Amino acid sequence: MAKLYHVPLSPFCRKVRLSLAEKKIECELIEERYWEEHPDFHRRNPARKVPILRIDGRTLPESAAICEYLEEKYPEPPLMPRSAEGRYEVRRLVSWFDDKFHHEVTSKLLYERVNKKMMGAGFPDSGNVKSGAKAIKYHLDYMAWLLDHRRWLAGDVMTLADFAAAAHLSSLDYISDVDWHRSDVVKDWYAKIKSRPAFRSILADQVPGFLPPKHYSDLDF
Repeated sequence: MAKLYHVPLSPFCRKVRLSLAEKKIECELIEERYWEEHPDFHRRNPARKVPILRIDGRTLPESAAICEYLEEKYPEPPLMPRSAEGRYEVRRLVSWFDDKFHHEVTSKLLYERVNKKMMGAGFPDSGNVKSGAKAIKYHLDYMAWLLDHRRWLAGDVMTLADFAAAAHLSSLDYISDVDWHRSDVVKDWYAKIKSRPAFRSILADQVPGFLPPKHYSDLDF
């Protein structure tokens, strides 16, 4: 069985978990407290980041590379379009969420409010929190624009781009940092992707010291 070394609220880990679950690949989840600097963890990934997937006799770090590997090795059901144009758009949006959204929103909200407490790294920086709360409005509006023109974020079918976005938003939703009233089309998109079987294990996550809002696991939120 595959093993995934992960942190429950990490959007990068959640993206890989969603891909594994969608492709029905059984996987043992092993929580990795990467900030504790274990030598075994450093050997698994000298970059000292999660997720790390152990599968097919290989140890694979880096979420984007992991998802591409899974797509090539386990192509059904597909999470990437067949056309070069479609694959480009998926990769562009995955990068958008894992780079721009992450730096402007996730790192300013989730990392300040949750990661610092778990690591014993002090209190949230109020300036970062305010910056993240402002930036997420722009990103939700951009998602609404995309979904006004497409059934899913990257086109007519669900792709890895949707999982990347949902991974970040689900982590932020756990700490009530998503205004779902800002856009009905984004809320409907999230309800649709949240109802997929692949999402079940993510909705069952519990982080000690942080209780999710009542709507978190409600499919009709």
